[in-house]
Amino acid sequence: MRLPIIVRVIVLASLVWVFDEYSLQAQPKSTAKFDIAELWQDPADLLQRDLYAGPGGAELAPPRDKPFQFVAHKTTGVNPGYDVKDPTGRAWSVKLGVEAQSEVTASRILWAMGFHQPANYYLEQWTLEGVDAGVKSDARFRTDTDAYKPGAEWSWSDNLFVNTQAFRGLIATQMILNSWDLKTANNRVYEATDPSASPRRLFMVRDVGSSLGHSKQGRFFAMIGTPGSQGSKNDLEGFERQGFIKKVNGNRVAFDYRGMYGQLLNRVTPADVVWTCELLARLPDTHWQAAFRAGEYTPDQTDRYVRKIKEKIAQGLALKTAGTR
Repeated sequence: MRLPIIVRVIVLASLVWVFDEYSLQAQPKSTAKFDIAELWQDPADLLQRDLYAGPGGAELAPPRDKPFQFVAHKTTGVNPGYDVKDPTGRAWSVKLGVEAQSEVTASRILWAMGFHQPANYYLEQWTLEGVDAGVKSDARFRTDTDAYKPGAEWSWSDNLFVNTQAFRGLIATQMILNSWDLKTANNRVYEATDPSASPRRLFMVRDVGSSLGHSKQGRFFAMIGTPGSQGSKNDLEGFERQGFIKKVNGNRVAFDYRGMYGQLLNRVTPADVVWTCELLARLPDTHWQAAFRAGEYTPDQTDRYVRKIKEKIAQGLALKTAGTR
């Protein structure tokens, strides 16, 4: 029996998307020289980092007691939001909804590990003037610093770092945070505005709000575009239910992941998981508390999230004693 034409179109489009996204994954085109510091730098100052304020610091934080002026509606992504300006004239990208908390906290954790992140903050309540004026809630505020400005996207499947442990560790970190939306559109290259700045570029995975929940459906259903078909966001119970490592077969790690980017995970080795978990194990409890406080999670929510993350870290570190490194 012939499939209905709409089903055939969906299947064909899905296959084309898969080929386009992953055809270069095994042998990436990029062969140019690179500086690993553009993606990751060892956080030697970890204990001095303020995970509540984040990479932008307290001095860059948006004012909580002053209104923001409407500039435009957010036109990208699935979450509603605005472009706004604060009373000083600083421009902010505002994302509303369920991702706001998880994006800020996941970003803090990545930054603590040494991965570059933008300046972003969570506001539980704020005021908008102009179009759609009124009191708003649950928003992620992101701004650009003076030192670096965002430029082009960079691809998960074809980039300068695909053969580095830091890049594979970045992928492993997504599994620890249950960050399932690993599409290229979420990645940006930031270019230095100061000629003396080093490194000259920063490669960031900056939209990490689809995290701290769980992944669920397979690739086909996710491609159809059903809302929530890939997983949940900012979902404590879902995060607690999902595991981390299902099994290790030689140099391959099978993660408890049911999203549409499974082929990307094939790069990750047991040694990469150990490297990642050793970085995370360096975070003191005060840093974990600060990262979740930045997303305005309650103490109980924080304790449960951190407990689950530490279980994953312990599972990853066990690969080292099992002789997989």
